Amino acid sequence: MKKLLAAASIALMALTGGAFADGHASYPERPVMLMVSYGAGGATDFQARIVTMTAGNEDALGMPIAIINKPGAGGRVGWNWFATQADADGYTLGAYNVPHFIAQSIEGGVEYSTENFEPIANWGADPAVFVVAADSEFNSMEDVVNYAKENPGKLTFSGAGLFVGHHIAALQLEKAAGVKLAYIPNNKGGAGAMKAVIAGEVLGGVNNLSDAFRAREAGNVKILGVFDLERNEFLEDVPTMKEQGFDIDNASVNFRGVMVPKGTPQGIIDKLAETVPAMFENARVAKRMKAGGSPMHIMTRDEVLEMWKAREETLKELLAGL
Repeated sequence: MKKLLAAASIALMALTGGAFADGHASYPERPVMLMVSYGAGGATDFQARIVTMTAGNEDALGMPIAIINKPGAGGRVGWNWFATQADADGYTLGAYNVPHFIAQSIEGGVEYSTENFEPIANWGADPAVFVVAADSEFNSMEDVVNYAKENPGKLTFSGAGLFVGHHIAALQLEKAAGVKLAYIPNNKGGAGAMKAVIAGEVLGGVNNLSDAFRAREAGNVKILGVFDLERNEFLEDVPTMKEQGFDIDNASVNFRGVMVPKGTPQGIIDKLAETVPAMFENARVAKRMKAGGSPMHIMTRDEVLEMWKAREETLKELLAGL
C-alpha cells in the first residue's frame, strides 16, 4: 500500500509540477497594480478602470487591480519607469499604447522598446479623430485644410504628446494634404489636449475617438474626420479621412492593453494570459465601455505579439518617410 501511495504521489507531482515548481500556483496573493502612462480622466485611464473592474471576481484574478498614473512626455515618463524600475513579480502591470511606445522607441531618447515588455492581452482599438470646438467655423476637413493652405503654420491643434497616435495622425495629415500645421503636444495627455480645444486655446485637435465621443455628447466639440479605414460604429455620421480625399490609413489607431516587465516569471505570464482576456470579455465591462464610446478589440497574448511586430515594421517605414 505504501508503495502504491508513493507512486500515486509521484504521479500527482509530475502532473502538477509545472504549477507548483515555479511557485506561482496561488498567484495573485495580494492586490495588483496597473501603471497608466497618462493622466486621470483621459481615454487610457478611463478605459483601464473599466476593463479591470471585475479583477477581484473569483472567475478573474480573485484580487483587485489598482490604477496608478505616471503621466508625462506623451507616455515616456511612465514607460521609462516601467522598463527600468518596476518589479517583475506580476504585481506591477502596465497599460501599453501602440503605436505610441513603439514609435517613441524608434525615434530614440527613451529607455524602452518591445524588448523590455511582455504583452498579456489587448482590450481596445481607438482611432484618432480631428476635433474642433462646437462653435468653430470649421465644419469639414476641407475647411481645415483650406485654412492651413491660406495660413501656413498657423493652424494650431493639440494632441497627447510627441510620437503618439495623435502626432502620427497629424504627420500623415500634413503629408496627405500638403500643408504645414502647428501641432502642440499637451503635457496632460488626451484629457488636457481636449480641454485646450474646448477652451479655444487651439483651433483644433487630434484626439481619441472615445474622448471625442464623450465631449461631443456633452455638446463641447464637433468631430470632422476619422483616421481609420472605415467609419466607426460610435460615429457613423463622421467620414474617414479617405472619404474626404486624404490618403491616410489606420497607422495611428491606438491599441490598448496590458503588459508586464521583461523578466516576469513565465508561470505568472501564462496565468495572466489565460485570465485577462476573459476578464475583458465580461458583460458588465462591455456595457460600460460601449456607454463611454470606447471601442473594444480583445486580443490574446499571441495575437498581440504579432500585432506589435507588424506595427513596428509599419512605423519604421512610416516615420522614415515622414
